[in-house]
Amino acid sequence: MSTATTPSVNGQVVGLAHYATKAVMERAIAPLGLTHLQSLSLNFVAAQGGSAARGSIAGRLRENLKIEEAAALAPVTELLAAGLLEAADGSDVRLTDRGRALQEQASGYGAAIAARVYAGFTPEELATAGRVLSIVTARANAELAGEQP
Repeated sequence: MSTATTPSVNGQVVGLAHYATKAVMERAIAPLGLTHLQSLSLNFVAAQGGSAARGSIAGRLRENLKIEEAAALAPVTELLAAGLLEAADGSDVRLTDRGRALQEQASGYGAAIAARVYAGFTPEELATAGRVLSIVTARANAELAGEQP
């Protein structure tokens, strides 16, 4: 691709990449009966050692996805109803065996998708993209928090 047709990074380019890869992942996990938010919730619980407070799951979704509280709590309720999470002590939930198995399968799909869509980029290119996008994210979060960029 020539530089004349390659766009510079901007919100639209980043958004298009995000939504395209998210759609691939959603298609991959749909046969598992999982939504995107449910998959993210299972991943968070797994990363916390298999149990987490409902509020911390919702907080992570709210913070990262910029969604409302009700939307962030919904996947936890759905996962409990589906038997993929179960109530633990207090407000904690934990992965069930089936929930852990589906989380591992979905994570495997995500790793395979990432390997395909990031194939051919050098480690330096990926590091540069990561640095730029991390800075953009931090600046946007600062603006949302009312801080000066």
